[in-house]
Amino acid sequence: MTKILVSIPDHLAYRMKSAIPARQRSRLIARLLEKIIQRREKRLYEAALAVEKDVGLRHEMSEWDATTEDGLKNDESW
Repeated sequence: MTKILVSIPDHLAYRMKSAIPARQRSRLIARLLEKIIQRREKRLYEAALAVEKDVGLRHEMSEWDATTEDGLKNDESW
């Protein structure tokens, strides 16, 4: 388990301390973070799927593939 230090507004800290017992705060915050991160990861995954399905973008990217080795000698890599 890793401990971190975060800053939150005073009014929110007061409300948290009033509403959530001390021994439950870390677990609750971890669950909330997990939900938020999962939502963001899902949106990123869905965006990546949309990009993969975009035929026009795929075509444009394949045109750019021809330039990936511009300026490099045959035996040179980056």
